[in-house]
Amino acid sequence: MKLTTPTSLICAFAAIAAAQSTETGDQRPARSEARPYANIVTVATQIAAEKKSVPVAVLVVALAAILGAGFFLYLDRAAQRPPPPPPPLTAEAKAYVHSLQLMDVDMQKHESYMKQAVVEITGKIGNNGSRGLRVVEINCVFYDPYGQLVLRRRVPIVGQKMGGLAPGEIKNFRLAFDDIPDSWNQALPQLVIAQIVFG
Repeated sequence: MKLTTPTSLICAFAAIAAAQSTETGDQRPARSEARPYANIVTVATQIAAEKKSVPVAVLVVALAAILGAGFFLYLDRAAQRPPPPPPPLTAEAKAYVHSLQLMDVDMQKHESYMKQAVVEITGKIGNNGSRGLRVVEINCVFYDPYGQLVLRRRVPIVGQKMGGLAPGEIKNFRLAFDDIPDSWNQALPQLVIAQIVFG
């Protein structure tokens, strides 16, 4: 039997150590390559999170646009809604109508500087009663040749701009209309007391 010398053993151990060192050295680059891969995964995760947050912002903007459109639609409908009817003539005002007198009522038709037909109604109102009046409104009712109503307009002849009407006082009034339909019979409209406010 042939015995192995110490020198041979030392060489064998050195060869094994070199082989292990080579294997260990081959694994180190693999660890260093894992770090860039981890960074790529982190960046990809952040990008995915940002992409998920974009639809939320879009939904918020869309919701705000819908609410704004609904608000403006509500305002538009409110503006188009017809105004409430004026209050009717009270019993007290009806009793006082006989104390008011419309005088010297006249009508003239002319053309404005915009080439538009304008009908002017002028006259006087007298207060033969014992009470002061703050507001007097009349309905001007226009008809066609067949007696059908074509325009009804409620206008003040005594008010804040003209001043009140004291007992025994007479005031002038002037009314202008530029939207009377062509079917109007060209006659003086019917003038009816519509509102009286005492004061």
